[in-house]
Amino acid sequence: MWSRIADKLEEFPARLKIIRLMIEYGIGVNEEGKIVVGPIEIPDTSLAKAVGVDRRVVRKIVEQILEDENLKRIFTGIRPAGAFLAPIAKELGLYVVEIRADPTAPGILAEAAKIIASEGISIRQAVAEDPELFPEPKLILVLEKPLSGDGLNKMLKIPRVKSVTAY
Repeated sequence: MWSRIADKLEEFPARLKIIRLMIEYGIGVNEEGKIVVGPIEIPDTSLAKAVGVDRRVVRKIVEQILEDENLKRIFTGIRPAGAFLAPIAKELGLYVVEIRADPTAPGILAEAAKIIASEGISIRQAVAEDPELFPEPKLILVLEKPLSGDGLNKMLKIPRVKSVTAY
């Protein structure tokens, strides 16, 4: 998906920055040309400030989105995935395991989930960063209680896992 979008905007790096942020945060566009996060409208100036561009650039990319059928289908359909719990896990009494692995390797999540389940721990949230959007993508698992040292070592033995961090 990202490469198709990037190809359409290669001549407009500022617009590409806006699109990247929109995808990362689930920001869409409605049929009326309003920028939205779910049902909440976001002013052009707010998005422009977040990306560091002029608000007119934001308006141009919204117009471009609505004129291009492929972009329109993507951005009128995109939705935020919900609250990301990892940054507030400690406050919620939860624990986080971050796994860095080859993003093309199948089964990383499945193997990690087996290890976690074998210790009787519930996964509250799993987020896999998109390798097209993140240069160093991670699999982020929010757990109801900490994984044992043995469990962390088992995760390190999953084929193509580079590192495991727990906090």
